[in-house]
Amino acid sequence: MAAMDGRIALVTGATGGLAKAVAAGLAREGAAVVVIGRNYARAQEAVQDIRARVPAATLEPLACDVSLQSSVQAAADQVRARYGRLDVLVNAAGVFRKERHVTAEGLELTFATNVMSYFLFSNLLLDALKKAAASAGSARIVNVTSRYGNTRLAFDDLQTAKGKYSYLRSTPPTMLARVLLTQELAERLRGTGVVANAVHPGLVRNTGLLKDVGGPFRWITNRFGKTAEQAADTPLWLATAAETAAVTGKLWAQRKELPTPGMGSDVEARHRLWAECSRLAGWDGVHK
Repeated sequence: MAAMDGRIALVTGATGGLAKAVAAGLAREGAAVVVIGRNYARAQEAVQDIRARVPAATLEPLACDVSLQSSVQAAADQVRARYGRLDVLVNAAGVFRKERHVTAEGLELTFATNVMSYFLFSNLLLDALKKAAASAGSARIVNVTSRYGNTRLAFDDLQTAKGKYSYLRSTPPTMLARVLLTQELAERLRGTGVVANAVHPGLVRNTGLLKDVGGPFRWITNRFGKTAEQAADTPLWLATAAETAAVTGKLWAQRKELPTPGMGSDVEARHRLWAECSRLAGWDGVHK
């Protein structure tokens, strides 16, 4: 990884697991890291944990409920006002829910957290990312996702309102959606110096993401998964390495490019998803 002295980074979901390990890695390389947590107490606790491992770390806790668009907007406003620029955005927040929940803003919680927060943070912080790229030569967006297999997006039911709800139905499409949004971002940002990539970190053991679902999947994850620090390697490489400064629009695992089969390579699907996210955000579909 390259030294990050003087750079500004933001990591969502950074109160535990993979995301906290990524935040710690960025801080270790010299970046000032904004640590996003659902509330200030959790964000502050994560900052203290990271500082215990990286005593010289420059860290700022910031509260944001990423399932709420208003909260994401407020957090992005604070980052722009505080720093003006942003060199690295790591979207790593996520949820697995056993039952369907609807947010106070009327969106299904899994879709709001796993998809809309990625879309919103990336768009709301674009000016700050472009400013960093103009002065430093590049800025990075890293979207944590996973292999999505044969999953397809049901555009008539993106928020899993039809049929029986389960995390096996609701979550895999959000992973595909992250890949599609990454590709669309990369295309829209060509020539700006801002690159966007998606990363599949693999199974991460002892993650709080699975506390609600339990069962065999959690057992397998805890038995065979990587440590958070091991899983953080490729996201950190994408966020910092000189050789990834111009790489964009790809899906990665273990520092190797992965194919994006099926709908993951469907240009029309990514355009359609972008337009739907724009509509849900109250934008006109062309927000840069």
